[in-house]
Amino acid sequence: MPPPRRPARFCPLCATRLVSADDHGTMRPTCPACGFIAYRNPAPAVGVIVERDEKILLVRRKHEPMAGGWSLPAGFMEYGEAPEETARRETREETGLDVELTALFGAYRAGMDTGVPVLLVVYRAKVVGGRLEAGDDAEEAAWFARNERPELAFRSHRRALREFDRGQRARKIEDGPGGHPRGTAPR
Repeated sequence: MPPPRRPARFCPLCATRLVSADDHGTMRPTCPACGFIAYRNPAPAVGVIVERDEKILLVRRKHEPMAGGWSLPAGFMEYGEAPEETARRETREETGLDVELTALFGAYRAGMDTGVPVLLVVYRAKVVGGRLEAGDDAEEAAWFARNERPELAFRSHRRALREFDRGQRARKIEDGPGGHPRGTAPR
């Protein structure tokens, strides 16, 4: 498990040593010269519950964290990428399959098991093309019925599948201009 990220020590804008200062009731590293505040926000990531014939697609992780463990197809968002794009890209990279997102399932606080705080956005999807083949950072990809699933490596993925199994309702995706859900297109 990687060590937790250390707070920034120097301002990335002017290189002045940061000091601890109150920011609306929270002490944060702040630049006394230019006012820059070094926020420690979670990294955005996306996971996908891919469904087919009452089975779920899982991948066995090739790399740390949690190498050898099973998870949903998932990964970090790239700069400038929409969460929906990340979901489709990560699924294709890790499984060889093209998917259509059918619903926004949920958002989860994640990363407690790795020491790196993450905001995990989870979608539901169905396969629309491609051929199942593990790739990128997955060493294996396979379909599992509910009673056959291996233990998942990440708590947030386990929670999402528990909620999925209980039949929690997901919000339908309604695409607006540019393929973005209505009301979320960049301006």
